[in-house]
Parts: sequence; structure tokens; C-alpha cells
Amino acid sequence: MVVGPLSLTSIQKISFTFEVKRINHVIMEISFKTNQLEKDLNSAKRLRKKYGDVRARYIMRRMKVLAASPTLAEVPHQPPERCHLLSGDRDEQFGVTIKDQWRIVFRINHEPIPRKEDNGIDLSKITKITITWIGDYHD
Repeated sequence: MVVGPLSLTSIQKISFTFEVKRINHVIMEISFKTNQLEKDLNSAKRLRKKYGDVRARYIMRRMKVLAASPTLAEVPHQPPERCHLLSGDRDEQFGVTIKDQWRIVFRINHEPIPRKEDNGIDLSKITKITITWIGDYHD
């Protein structure tokens, strides 16, 4: 299921507010791997119940950043968000730091995945993602 592109109404449902500073600002199209994950991320109350007040606030902040970015290249790769490519059994998935070891994990929702000449992922062309998991994959 696809929620996208996210509307301001969808963003407000999860208590996000942000100013759009560019005219015709395109925001990231975000979908969710499961209905449960979609419900959790669209309800501040459910987030607080499942992850606690502090972690829920961080999750909402990171989702705000993802939703407001027109492409994956514009999601900060430095802390606190630190969007980064994962490896191993999570190859070609990305993580965004929530707090400490916790991450929002997502995959690119383009077929085929946009590539650069060197076969790396072209982040400037990624406009659709699917949130697959939230947790500490380091355990």
C-alpha cells in the first residue's frame, strides 16, 4: 500500500509540522511494509505506547525529515538523522538513526533502482521508499 505522496494532512496525523519553503515542493512518497507499521507511524499515541515517549518523539522527527525531502540525497547523512546504506543481509536497504542503536529501516521503492555509471545507487533520483522495520538490528 502506498501513502503518497504524503499530504500535509497525513503528516499532521502523525503530529508533523513543517514549513514548505519552496514553491511546488515535492515530498518523498512513503509506503509501509505492513498495515501495522503504517498504523503505528500514523498515530503519535500508538508510537508512544509501543516505543515510549522519548523514542516516539525521535521517530516522528525522523519521519518528518524523510517526508519533507524531495529525494533521498536531501536526507542528511550526518547525525542526528545519519541516513546510511546498510550491508550484509540488509544490502540495498537504508537506515536512519532514531537514537542510540535504533533505526528506521527502509528500502527503495523504484523498479529498477536508479543507478549511477559506477553502479552505485543514485540518491538524487530516489523519490519513493518503503519503511520496512523499526528497531535495533545490532542485537
